[in-house]
Formats: sequence, C-alpha cells, structure tokens
Amino acid sequence: MNKRSQGVALITVLLIVALAAIIATQMTARLQLQMQRTANVNFNQQAYWYAMGAEAFAKRVLLQTFKDDPSVGHLEQIWAQGETSFPVDYGQITGEIFDSQACFNLNALYIPTSTGGNPPSGDTPGGDTPGGGATSIFTPKEILKRLITKLDVEGVSEFEAESMVNALIDWLDENSSITSSTGAEDNDYASKEFPYLAANNMLASINELRVIEHFTVPLIDALKDYVCVLPNNNLHKININTLDSEKALLLAAIIDQGESEAESILSSRPEEGFTDMTDFFNMPELTDVQRDSEFDEMFVVVSEYFTLKATASFNNSFFALTSMMKVEDSGKEITVMSRSVGRF
Repeated sequence: MNKRSQGVALITVLLIVALAAIIATQMTARLQLQMQRTANVNFNQQAYWYAMGAEAFAKRVLLQTFKDDPSVGHLEQIWAQGETSFPVDYGQITGEIFDSQACFNLNALYIPTSTGGNPPSGDTPGGDTPGGGATSIFTPKEILKRLITKLDVEGVSEFEAESMVNALIDWLDENSSITSSTGAEDNDYASKEFPYLAANNMLASINELRVIEHFTVPLIDALKDYVCVLPNNNLHKININTLDSEKALLLAAIIDQGESEAESILSSRPEEGFTDMTDFFNMPELTDVQRDSEFDEMFVVVSEYFTLKATASFNNSFFALTSMMKVEDSGKEITVMSRSVGRF
C-alpha cells in the first residue's frame, strides 16, 4: 500500500471517529434533555400536589370556621388571616382565602329567560320601566353603573358606564336582541376584524370583559379589584362584615352614597361583625338612604362562597391554583365549584 492510499485510509478513519463522536455527543445531549424534561414533569407534579394540599387545608379551615361560628362571617375568623406561607421539603406553599361575597358578582346581571324574569331596563327615561313603574336604584345594573362612574377612569363618563353595562347585559342574556341603543349583540361582534358571537351565558372569568363591547383595558384594570365572577350563579348578596375597608368605593356605589360615608360604615363595624342586619340598617350613615326590598335583601352577614389563591414551589417548579369553594349543608361540607391554573 502506497503512502497515498495510507493517507486516504487514515482520513476515512478520522472521519468515522469524528462522526461517531458527533453522534455520541448528540445522543448524550438528547439523553440529558430527556432526563431534565422528566425531572421537570416530576417537579411540576409535586408542586401541583402541594397546591392541592393547600386546597384541602383551606377546606378544613372553612369547616372549622363554620363549626365554631356558623351564623356569622367576619374578618377576625381564622380563614381571614391574610396570606400564609408554609415551608415544605424542597419548596414552599403560600395561600390566601378570600370571601367571594365581599365583591360585586358580575353574573348578577344575568336573568334567565326560563324564570320568566325580564332583563334590566335599558335607556328608559328616569330609570323607569316601560310600564311606568319606578325601578329600584339598588339593582345590580344601577350599582355597576355607579361603580364604573366612581372609579373615575379617564374617558369614562356616565354615558360610557351605561354603554358598558348594557353591553354586558346583552352578553349575558339568552336572547339576541339588544337591551338598548348602546347595547351589543351578535351583529356587533360578527362585524369585527376577527368575528365572534356573544356568549349569551354567564361569565366564566373577569378577563372575559376584554371581548365585550365598550369595555377598555384601563377600566377593567381599575374594576377588577371590586368585582368577581361566581361560576354559573347570579347571586347578588354582599357580606357587609367581610367587605374590605380598602374597598369603600364599592360600598359607596352599592348604597348610592359618598365614599366618606362608606368608609365610616366600614370603620364602625363591630370587631366580630354584625350579627343582625338590623344593627347595620340602623347605622346613622344610612339614614339618608331610601331603602327598599332590593336594598334589604342584598346584604348578608354570612357567606357561602370563598376563593383560595395558592402558589406552590418545588425545586425550580412553580404552580399557581385558584379554587372557588361553596359552603353547603350549613357549613358541614365544602364543595369545590371551579379550579383555574396559572398566575393570577
């Protein structure tokens, strides 16, 4: 074999060795990636179970609360102690329980046709119904209009607030007829660049407001601290005992009074809340309120719905869980109504 043939053979061997090295390197890298993926799945699964443990613990806390005090809910109870963190192996669990009846339920504007009820009145003058009877100023529609106006978002006047509320009513109701000239139904959404239809059903999330006509991002950002969504439920009951003192604006919109009067009411509450609605109704700040049946039936002192917001970490994996829970059987059972995953 001459030197030239030997050189070719050597180059061939070197190419084969280089190719084998490249293949081996790729196989090792893929194996490491697969091992990391498996580890991440395991870590995320562990973080998930930590979050589910937080939910189970929250249910026990609520059960104990209703066992100790079944007839009244207030901010001195063990569920209302704010954000709490627990160290666990290779991670941490953080959770906080909120009263879901200490906010305005947007689904309260939903009136099912099957009940025989009529949707809230639209642009009838003076807030009167088409039949001539006076409409209560304490209906969910009127309260939401006042709240939006009181938020004082730039570019949002009473007219814009009226338009937003009417569009929301049309989004919720079961028909395809607009509530008023400022409402919005299928034709309005179908004509958009990316067309869609009105839900004609209850909201599933506050974020759904982003696709409803007239609602703007600045308004939604300002509104989200005062409103909530009860899944498949148009309950309109506000727990006066658990309403956060920092949300006096919501109470001001509800009772149609100034924010200072609302702040005075919240600061004057007994430490363990009102045990009887009569004590609340007799507060001097409410003497100028023209109460009616809508007003009296709106407030409660014990809640049925609570929300847990929990985050769990395990090694480098994080898991966020939001659980809506309902108290049933006089506080003897807690049912999870919905779960959502992701940062909140």
